[in-house]
Amino acid sequence: MSNAVYLTLQNGTRFMGKRFGADGDVLGELVFTTGMTGYIETLTDPSYYGQIVIQTFPLIGNYGVIPSDCESKKPWVSAYIVREKCDMPSNFRCELTLDEYLKKSGIVGVYGIDTRELTKIVREAGVMNAVISSKPVKDFEKLESFSIKNAVKSVSCSQVEYFGSPDGLKIAVWDFGAKDNITRELVKRGCYCIKVPSSYTAEQILALEPQGLMLTNGPGDPSENFEIIKNLKKLAGKLPIFGICLGHQLFALAMGGKTVKMKYGHRGSNQPVKNVKNGRVYISSQNHGYEVLSSSLVGRGELSYINANDQTCEGFNYPALNAFTVQFHPEACGGPRDCAFLFDKFIKNVREGKYNA
Repeated sequence: MSNAVYLTLQNGTRFMGKRFGADGDVLGELVFTTGMTGYIETLTDPSYYGQIVIQTFPLIGNYGVIPSDCESKKPWVSAYIVREKCDMPSNFRCELTLDEYLKKSGIVGVYGIDTRELTKIVREAGVMNAVISSKPVKDFEKLESFSIKNAVKSVSCSQVEYFGSPDGLKIAVWDFGAKDNITRELVKRGCYCIKVPSSYTAEQILALEPQGLMLTNGPGDPSENFEIIKNLKKLAGKLPIFGICLGHQLFALAMGGKTVKMKYGHRGSNQPVKNVKNGRVYISSQNHGYEVLSSSLVGRGELSYINANDQTCEGFNYPALNAFTVQFHPEACGGPRDCAFLFDKFIKNVREGKYNA
């Protein structure tokens, strides 16, 4: 078949599928996400930079592509793998098919692969590198040596951007690979958001005279961001802080904590998180391959949320610094919306002006 393609895993396992989207060979880190919907948000989430994404739900593309639902200006996945693609989507807001969108964006797609079997391999063996190619791979050296580098720098904005009314609460949004709905949720609550590049220093951020600081999501190994961590140490306690996903991890590192790479991470819109104080469980959207070791932060704050499946750290409060962070995504545009109240908590902190609470 003319559109035949090979997916070769780092452990030597090989699958044959069919191409859609853009042509070309691609190398990346192979991960899976379990969301039944929200594939537009998945494709355009900068946290997927450098990764080949497997959708575990068998049919993808049934409501087409709706540009206004995108979380950034373009898709960031290295490649996209589905069991079955839908070429005849049905939605009154649809503007493109999934195939057309991937072609337009230069993203390689693969369909016709047993994604159930593929996901089970990743789940059991752990995240690994993979290559999509027109011919069988014989030389594994490049495949084995691949790693995601300069992730945050590659996805962060290059210049300052403004959102909302200048009359609102002034929030500095430190962009490590921000999803657009973070700023939308803040603007909706009356904030004036100043989104700044990841390269900004603590002094540059404070010079904006913000009333609060948002630490956004983003891709890659958090421990590689030495300069950001150094600047975060200077900002801690100077103004109210809310961190999401990578922002959660970076703040923990700035506070002397540790992060480790997970076996296969949490990716999808059905992750249960438990409030450790009252036992209430929320369903959350997540996309991360690293976790904060809560034991490394003993005495620096208090654990707020854990994952109900594996008990990993999902949130941490730092009362003395008027800061709190979560691993999951309360801004989840594709749903669920259980944890949107955390934005209200942040706004309350900012309005109360507790700069060294």
